[in-house]
Amino acid sequence: MIRPEASARLAQYREALIGLAVLCLGLYWAFFTGGGLLHWIGYGVAVLGAVLTFAGWQRARFARGKDGPGIVRVVEGRITYFGPLSGGAADLEALNLLSLDPSARPAHWMLHQPGQPVLAIPTTAEGADTLFDAFSHLPGIRTEAMLRALERGGDQTIVIWRSPDAQRTTPRLH
Repeated sequence: MIRPEASARLAQYREALIGLAVLCLGLYWAFFTGGGLLHWIGYGVAVLGAVLTFAGWQRARFARGKDGPGIVRVVEGRITYFGPLSGGAADLEALNLLSLDPSARPAHWMLHQPGQPVLAIPTTAEGADTLFDAFSHLPGIRTEAMLRALERGGDQTIVIWRSPDAQRTTPRLH
């Protein structure tokens, strides 16, 4: 009954839509129940709904599909990519640079760790949406800047995050 494209788009924004429903329920309880305890619970539920909506919106913007090459798994801070031509693993704690190569087709996340080859993960690989939560644990990452870079595309590699330790030890040229 629903076109497959519309169904896929609704599934992508599922978390945001659930958050919006929780927000509406909270606002209903807060403003239309006539006071009392449910009135105050409504405010709390509305705040929770707003947070869920915002988080769901960010996750939906991060997701690029699941039809790309390879499979991504994130287990206890270790990102593993199993690809048809390459693969590897990277520990979140060992990363010193995260970049996005939008010129690759599809775009690739580039995970850099000292003494290891760069791990390139297609943004459309199965399970790549789990990288959003993994990347959010990097200290000082700017999530909104990451999402804008992902949406913008381009032909130049974009540095998304650099380790605070790497920033201090990078020598200056002038």
